[in-house]
Amino acid sequence: MSLKRKMKSGNVTVGSWITLGHPAIAEIMANAGFDWLTVDMEHSAITLHQAQQLIQVIELCGVAPLVRVGENSENLIKRVMDAGAHGVIIPMVNTREDAIKAVSSVKYPPAGKRGVGLARAQGYGLEFERYRQWVSADSVVIVQIEHINAVNNMESILAVDGVDGFLVGPYDLSGSMGRPGEFDHPDVIAALERVLEIARLHNNVVPGFHVIPPEFEELRVKIQEGYKLIGFSLDIMFLGKKCNNEMTRIAEWIK
Repeated sequence: MSLKRKMKSGNVTVGSWITLGHPAIAEIMANAGFDWLTVDMEHSAITLHQAQQLIQVIELCGVAPLVRVGENSENLIKRVMDAGAHGVIIPMVNTREDAIKAVSSVKYPPAGKRGVGLARAQGYGLEFERYRQWVSADSVVIVQIEHINAVNNMESILAVDGVDGFLVGPYDLSGSMGRPGEFDHPDVIAALERVLEIARLHNNVVPGFHVIPPEFEELRVKIQEGYKLIGFSLDIMFLGKKCNNEMTRIAEWIK
């Protein structure tokens, strides 16, 4: 079953972020049981060439590869989709117009404005018709709600045809309110409550949240709140947290 169909079925899907551009990272994480993995090209040094390699590994492991592009750019979105991404995550979608641009960059005419190229996604030129049908039915567009302006415009953003889901970026959202990382501040709490209120009115769009700490309890809280598209931490946090925890235990034991 495609990721889009899983999302639309109402099931919770759990994915994670890849910021290290080595295929072994993608293989290790893909074999861990995630539903999807996102190659992050916004906050990493990953190149397009590396992104295609990571996409190949993730897909061959039976996991849906997504790409978080660095900006809402028609050219960037087209290129990662041509490389074989099953969908994109678009940062800083703050208006209805931003959402329309994201969708149209993924979809071919008449639904969108994406230019036609023959690359890996299209079977290197041999499977364009199959891919054209797949893009129409199963490609995924996820917008990031990570600015207070996005919260204020969220109803019109989610009303755009072709937006499949959204992900709350908690750090940037709180930062846009002058409260970076202050998730217990009343204003930040109120903004997150508003996000869920609006999401309930648009049940055709899957609500999502990027849980940064690699902690099960944090993930469980967000699922209980109603989020169904869970970005669970990222590669460097899993690695760093485990290293720090175990070395702290060792240091305490040696003392």
